[in-house]
Amino acid sequence: MSQELPKIVSFSSPVVAERSAPDPARVLAGRPMLTTENHYADAAQQFFSGVWSSTEGKWRVTYAEHEFCSLLEGRVRLVSDDGSVWDFAAGDSFVIPAGFSGTWETLAACRKLYVIYVPPAQQAGRKRAAAAKKSKKSTSARRRRK
Repeated sequence: MSQELPKIVSFSSPVVAERSAPDPARVLAGRPMLTTENHYADAAQQFFSGVWSSTEGKWRVTYAEHEFCSLLEGRVRLVSDDGSVWDFAAGDSFVIPAGFSGTWETLAACRKLYVIYVPPAQQAGRKRAAAAKKSKKSTSARRRRK
């Protein structure tokens, strides 16, 4: 039984681009259009990397994941709920930590490399909630049978 060795992932290999827009209820300005080219996702669905782009616009964001960004083109502004402001331009790199809440504003059409890590606690929390819900249903079913 041979085990397949991990392969290097090159961002020069073509992938299917997913086009989307932020939830209209979160959009504060403009009509931003987003494009995601996800080049890598691990089997546990906790680690992702690829290329993301956006047209001009401003929308509310809340991060459950940690994201490293390296801006290749354009300009963006992030404003946290406490009023702190960060401006980034092509060539800048930054990390948005899990728990950040505020706004993302694309000031000039941007393109970035991203690396996203979803903490196990986020996934474990979802699994615990699902298990608790299932357990509650099974307890209710046992009570009905008595």
